[in-house]
Amino acid sequence: MLDEYVEKAVDVLSDIVQHSTFPEKEMEKEKTVILEEIKRSEDDPDDLVQEYFEKHLFGNHPFAQPIIGTSENVSSFTRDNLFDYTQKFYATENIILAAAGNFKHEHLVELARKYFSQIKNSSEKFKVFQSVKPKKNSQEYSKPIQQAHLCTGTIAFSVHNKMRYPALVMNSILGDGMSSRLFQQIRERHGLAYSVYSFIGLMNDTGSFGIYVGTDKKSMPKALELSYNELEKMKTKPLTKPELQRAKAQLKGSMLMSLESTSNRMMRLGNSELYYGEYTPLESIVTSIDSVTTEQVLTVSKQLFDVEKFTTVILSPNGKENLN
Repeated sequence: MLDEYVEKAVDVLSDIVQHSTFPEKEMEKEKTVILEEIKRSEDDPDDLVQEYFEKHLFGNHPFAQPIIGTSENVSSFTRDNLFDYTQKFYATENIILAAAGNFKHEHLVELARKYFSQIKNSSEKFKVFQSVKPKKNSQEYSKPIQQAHLCTGTIAFSVHNKMRYPALVMNSILGDGMSSRLFQQIRERHGLAYSVYSFIGLMNDTGSFGIYVGTDKKSMPKALELSYNELEKMKTKPLTKPELQRAKAQLKGSMLMSLESTSNRMMRLGNSELYYGEYTPLESIVTSIDSVTTEQVLTVSKQLFDVEKFTTVILSPNGKENLN
């Protein structure tokens, strides 16, 4: 939006947060939209295998639940449910107002005081869940698809762990992009998959690491073997200096390029406040990435890559349990 409409935007946003009426007719319409989104995600095997991976990886932890919800839950929601939730959790201690663009911080603070001052504190607190311990778990599902999809991985670090930057560097080298080890080994050298990558998610109290491969079902055992071979190399063989420098440059470049987007800047501010309770300067993050050593990457790899405690989920045309 144009900067001249900042006050109007804050006014409208505060009205939505504080005075939403949740009309029954509109609520039912939105439930239908979300149910269609759930169906669409179930038709995307890439998304579905990762959803089932998280389900089995996290067990009873809330992260095991799909973000969008389940059809059963969405269908059961009532207007009273939404009112009850907003009354309990839309409270001053739970709300962060983040913005980026052509305006003064002091002006935004004034607007926040003007339009959000009626929000009250709440005695309700979000539940704290115990961290999940990794354990070996293998599951196979079937769906009418042409290609098999695999997700394998383990519990990782929280966003507060001091080893988070070595973990990000490790992931960049292992499976982030076309120059990564997994991509070069599984796709370029062996031609087993079109899509292969690793991922790491750092959350407030826990995290996850995983590898995704989409391939022909007959090639799946070989692809999994090659993936685990690369994990073993990460645990036992120190990185070369050029490889480490490339990974750092890639991470920093990706982060800096993302800040070309005003909305990304806003999200970064909000996330920093949400996770750390303060603004984290960009220079501090760059310094943390630059300070990562080969020894730290080895340490992280050894901590994470015990494949005997990995959760593995395969979604294939001929699995053991049918999802339909």
